[in-house]
Amino acid sequence: MNNYELALVLNPNLEEEGKNKVLETVQGYITRFGGTVDKIDDWGKRKLAYEINKLHEGFYYFITFQGESSVPTEVEKYVRIMEPVIRYLVIKQEA
Repeated sequence: MNNYELALVLNPNLEEEGKNKVLETVQGYITRFGGTVDKIDDWGKRKLAYEINKLHEGFYYFITFQGESSVPTEVEKYVRIMEPVIRYLVIKQEA
């Protein structure tokens, strides 16, 4: 099992219910492909480094999870097409 971190930037216009739904969906993808979610770190609404789709802010979340090497690839396939996700990045954490 490898350790990974998924950084998500969500649309700043989402309501609390919408943010929770996105996070539950992403957690579901991680567990569906054999991973386990360790921690979700909520950084709140922050200014983006540059404008994306005429947006200047976004909700930042960092999800730490464990899984085989195929898990991040499978999760990215679904996160990529999620409407509220502005940007995402999965990195492998060194032990």
